Amino acid sequence: MRVLLIEDDTVLGAAVRDQIAADGHSVDWATRLDAASEYLGVAVYDLIFLDLMLPDGRGQPFLRALRVRGDVTPVIILTALDQISDRIEGLNAGADDYMVKPFDLSELSARLNAVARRYSGNPNPLVTLGDLEIDLAARTIRRGGKAVPLTAREWVLFEALVQRPGQILSKAQLEERLYSFETEIESNTIEVHVSRLRKKLGRGGIETVRGFGYRLGAA
Repeated sequence: MRVLLIEDDTVLGAAVRDQIAADGHSVDWATRLDAASEYLGVAVYDLIFLDLMLPDGRGQPFLRALRVRGDVTPVIILTALDQISDRIEGLNAGADDYMVKPFDLSELSARLNAVARRYSGNPNPLVTLGDLEIDLAARTIRRGGKAVPLTAREWVLFEALVQRPGQILSKAQLEERLYSFETEIESNTIEVHVSRLRKKLGRGGIETVRGFGYRLGAA
């Protein structure tokens, strides 16, 4: 997934960024709403983490403006505001989830994945694909009953295909899921990850559609 983090607390922001990156996702971090708007103008995000108290404004009006213009990107609010009225206001503004600081980083990862599954159209974390048993919540794969270890980036690439069965994802779309703006990407990175996945999961699992990209096969 490609995630936009909007958080002005540098200590917390760094911890959240590192947690998201450790899970294999790409993350762009903005400390102001105007910077976040610039990011949203040039990239498509799968999820946004939004603080409510930013140096140049409050998160609720920013979120309402996103929804008014038709942006349906899932949003999880991260805030120290813990009153029920604050939660109601945030959810009514269009948030999909609400986390009160301080929070556990592993819970943040779990909520990110849960919201992503709902938006993919498949809230069920268990998926069967040929001889593959996939648990999207636990981020595990078993092939013929045996566990298949994947790196964080291999998992994110495979998950992107699992969440869009039958759809072709271009190399550029997969790169956006894996890397943030500041990351240098080698030209054959996606091909390398796909090759390694095929060795682990079987060559029929990921199909190459020449000139277009990749899609999930029948395994």
